[in-house]
Amino acid sequence: MAEVTLHAAPDVHAVSPASHADGQQHPIKLYLVVWGWLFVLSACSYLVDYFGLHGYVRWTLILLFMVLKAGLIVAVFMHMAWERLALAYAILVPPVFVLVFTVLMLFEAHYTLLSRLTFFGAGH
Repeated sequence: MAEVTLHAAPDVHAVSPASHADGQQHPIKLYLVVWGWLFVLSACSYLVDYFGLHGYVRWTLILLFMVLKAGLIVAVFMHMAWERLALAYAILVPPVFVLVFTVLMLFEAHYTLLSRLTFFGAGH
């Protein structure tokens, strides 16, 4: 009878200390460029107040600059740009749904106010 020898499969999860230290390194230029863009976007945000813009224009610009800065920080400094698409969707899609539901609640609040004013009157 032939003797069967079992060989252990190589452990694919075993990492030598030398290869573990060779992690992915991004060039410093990338971080400096992102830092520069964050500085420019922050300056633009302050210029909105400096020029005295008011109303919807002011809040639209401030929120736009805020979202752009948050996107840069999440993409580069939190390394989201190099993650799998599924992980990016798992982190980025829920806030989009929160915004959609907030807008729906805004419309519902206006409808409720209009209904109360119609049926109960403005004087009560």
